[in-house]
Amino acid sequence: MKTIININTVSDYNNLFGLETEHPLVSVIDLSNATTFPTHFTLNYGVYALFLKDTKCGDLRYGKQFYDYQEGTITSFAPGQIVETELNQDVRPKAQGVLFHPDLIKGTALGQSIKSYSFFSYSSAEALHLSEEEKKIFLNCLKNLKTELGHPVDKLSKRLISSNIQLLLDYCMRFYERQFITRSKANKDILTKFEALLDDYFLNEKPQLKGLPTVKYFADKVFLSSNYFGDLIKKETGKTAQEYIQNKIIDLSKEMILGTNKTVSQIAYELGFQYSQHFNRIFKKNVGYTPNEYRKLDFFKYS
Repeated sequence: MKTIININTVSDYNNLFGLETEHPLVSVIDLSNATTFPTHFTLNYGVYALFLKDTKCGDLRYGKQFYDYQEGTITSFAPGQIVETELNQDVRPKAQGVLFHPDLIKGTALGQSIKSYSFFSYSSAEALHLSEEEKKIFLNCLKNLKTELGHPVDKLSKRLISSNIQLLLDYCMRFYERQFITRSKANKDILTKFEALLDDYFLNEKPQLKGLPTVKYFADKVFLSSNYFGDLIKKETGKTAQEYIQNKIIDLSKEMILGTNKTVSQIAYELGFQYSQHFNRIFKKNVGYTPNEYRKLDFFKYS
């Protein structure tokens, strides 16, 4: 049975690698200075973490998938994530990054916006690969943060520390935007597969057996996390994955309402709704009419 190491504080992580803790809530990490090197460990993160890997030094597993984890790769973790790491014995890890406790950002602008950095929940094949120029920007942000951490504490310290972290996260968001564009062909392949999976879902009895399709269902089918999958679909279509699914449901329901004599309750059931009232609300919100009102419309009147 594998042992899970709980990283509830910044010190927990630093102690694992023999690093000095200079601040209880935040630490700029440089693993080239580590004095201890566990080779196989599983961490349960209770802090936020963001690392730039300078070497391919082992395997990193989150859930059932391996990270796309090579030289010049950014990996990020949020509280509650469990990550298994296996380091090659003949290679010392080279990584630089930042760890910060959720308490550090409470009451700050970053605390209010931290959920918008969806890359903290990305998983397999979703790591961020930096160009040489982007690596320089990342490392410069770490340098500025370390400088601020070395400044005597005053009334602006918390704001400036969290602002420096937010700047780093904003740059990572920009770099991910660039990566979505440079991987456009692969993203379009995923979109095509999503559309095929969505069609297939409604061609058999899955709605009756599983209910309404979820974003997670399709993300799992293409081996992506829900957040990364949702961001990819939004970049490619301008719609969220949930909106894309709902539009499909509305299109199918229109065909069934106008092309069959099935009752609204039958249609709702076949589409995966547990209650026909729920179907009625969703349909009216999107179409402007209830299903029965839509069925009674004289479309030729407006042609």
